[in-house]
Amino acid sequence: MIIELENISVRFGDQKILDSVSIQFNGGAAGLLGPNGAGKTTLLKTLLGFITPVSGGGRVLGLDIRKDQLAIRQKIGYMPENDCHIPGMNAVSYVAYAGQLAGMKPKDALQRAHEILYYAGLGEARYRNLETYSTGMKQRIKLAQALVHDPELIFLDEPTNGLDPKGRIEMLDLIRDISSSKQIHVVLSSHLLPDVEWVCREAMVIHNGRMLASGRIDELKRGVGAAYEVRLKGDGSRFVDQLRMLGCRCTAGDDGVLRVQMSDGLNSRTVLNAARECRVQIRHLVPLKQSLEDVFLQVIGESDANS
Repeated sequence: MIIELENISVRFGDQKILDSVSIQFNGGAAGLLGPNGAGKTTLLKTLLGFITPVSGGGRVLGLDIRKDQLAIRQKIGYMPENDCHIPGMNAVSYVAYAGQLAGMKPKDALQRAHEILYYAGLGEARYRNLETYSTGMKQRIKLAQALVHDPELIFLDEPTNGLDPKGRIEMLDLIRDISSSKQIHVVLSSHLLPDVEWVCREAMVIHNGRMLASGRIDELKRGVGAAYEVRLKGDGSRFVDQLRMLGCRCTAGDDGVLRVQMSDGLNSRTVLNAARECRVQIRHLVPLKQSLEDVFLQVIGESDANS
């Protein structure tokens, strides 16, 4: 087991940030999903041993999160959301220094820094000072310092923040290669669901400090109700109201197409019956392929409704 947590709770003063969070991660690439403020970064820092939980326990790479914090950090790479650069240092010196902090000998750390900077696409810029780097280059240098000591597991906190579309795709391709070719286990924390779906096979959804869902993405999708794209002739307000009374989620697009996310046990017959009762004509009814966003919206919506 790569990560195993049982009922972890974290408080800052009187505020509970994590509430009885349990995780079982067997390895590979997993996405940690949640809106801003959900507790994602706090969870990563708890796994790294920077924050001590008020209750619960767990292990990372077989090491106890309460007793073996330093040993855990030596085996893990961490790419934080915020910049962590040291002014006045060039890239190769900075990455080599990060390697030494992880326990590498200076000569080995310097050699590895050159190698990992080329891998991250910064080989030609490795002697430039970090403050001259663009946003995309700063994201890559954060990734490089997390990889320099050849970790078994890497935590990536919002790795595509601030990147343009081309830079975002290149970063995601790097992360996929880290997981598949380098065979380093990856936990990708993000509020961007397409990023997670592109890179990961598993996902964990956290909201208000509670773990709402976890598992393989394909299995999570199968657990979501059917969805349809509907185009109506006439006023569809009564039709939408009736479906919402049944627990369906209805969203109207700018083009007049209605997206209907069915609640459990309902299907296209429910849509047709509602149209007949409300005396509206369906011009277009097409089943939609489920996405990770559907899973996310459903579990977040159910959690908020039960709060």
